[in-house]
Amino acid sequence: MENQPQNPTPTSTSYPIPAYVLDDLCSRFIINVPEEERQESIRVFFQIELAHWFYLDFYCAEQPELRTCGIKDFSVQIFKHCPVLTGTQEEVEKKLAEWKAYKLSVPTYGAIILDPEIKFCLLVQGWWVKSSWGFPKGKVNAAEAPHDCASREVMEETGLDISKLIDKNVFLETDMNGQLNRLYIVPGVPLDTHFQPKTRKEIKSMQWFPVDALPSNKRDQTCRTQLSMNPNNFFMVIPFVKPLRKWIASNTGDAVTEGIKSKQRKNQDTAEHRQRQKRFAQQNMNELLEFLPNRKERGQEDSVLQNLFSGVPRQQPIQSPRQNRQQFQILNRDGTINGNQNTRRNLNNQFDTTNINNSSTRPNPKERHRKSHQKDKLNSESWLNFRLDADSLLACIH
Repeated sequence: MENQPQNPTPTSTSYPIPAYVLDDLCSRFIINVPEEERQESIRVFFQIELAHWFYLDFYCAEQPELRTCGIKDFSVQIFKHCPVLTGTQEEVEKKLAEWKAYKLSVPTYGAIILDPEIKFCLLVQGWWVKSSWGFPKGKVNAAEAPHDCASREVMEETGLDISKLIDKNVFLETDMNGQLNRLYIVPGVPLDTHFQPKTRKEIKSMQWFPVDALPSNKRDQTCRTQLSMNPNNFFMVIPFVKPLRKWIASNTGDAVTEGIKSKQRKNQDTAEHRQRQKRFAQQNMNELLEFLPNRKERGQEDSVLQNLFSGVPRQQPIQSPRQNRQQFQILNRDGTINGNQNTRRNLNNQFDTTNINNSSTRPNPKERHRKSHQKDKLNSESWLNFRLDADSLLACIH
């Protein structure tokens, strides 16, 4: 880190600038500007800004009797002194406000300089600010490429040439009040690098800061505990802290290893979930097959089972005592039985339909209830051997 000597902050004053100084500044920066460009107040104020920097860097530095002033007072005195510029103080202040608003819309480009271990980043402190820190950056010139602007600004503010280190595709970007701010990530700069600004009175000091100690929002007190500094000192850095940490996490060996392990754990959990599904499906299939009756020709299962358990490996279910029992057939409503008549006796003779067919009137409910319990009629004991046939149910479903 290279610290610049401390200088007093300029104060806004009405102290008049000597005429010979104004003559020199107007001839250097204003009079030689083409007339068509002088008609645009934005272009004129950019020239006035250059003249203001020249006044502070050379005249005030070499002549202690001259006082510093802000851009507002400086612009008013330039307009009054320069013959090619006209306007009252109110008009000058209005044009100055328009110029400042325009400057906020011009994109800025810079760089986030990191050490080889990607633990520290370089921050710079402006010459006129009291305690604010930020990344080296600046406004783009006309027809200037973004990465070229970033390299130029870093060179001017730190003296470091990053033109061979910068990657045009690796950057962080934010929008602050409608102004685009892009910072290219430049890792691998040693901590003992010598930094020396190329411009006068633009950068006051530079310092390496731990990335983990920078605040990610205005309420983050990490910098207060680790750096003994207020979060407001990093208000230009805060929008980039979270994206920067995310980029660092995705470009370090530990993060890559952790990502691989996380993916392996996810794949393992997915495989275990599929195994549990297969076991559950196999268990349900075995239980269903256990209740199905034995078939004389067991070859291919029913199409319903095939659709239900498609893709599930099938195993021969264990024969249960229930499946070894004698198979019974279905009792029809007319008393007949489907299938082998030798397995059960015909219940057709247990129904007495003579009285029902010959009777002209319906029997009394009490009489019908009494007859249903007679011994020679169909009683509850006749249904003891009844058993539901799954084949018939499946046939009904089809």
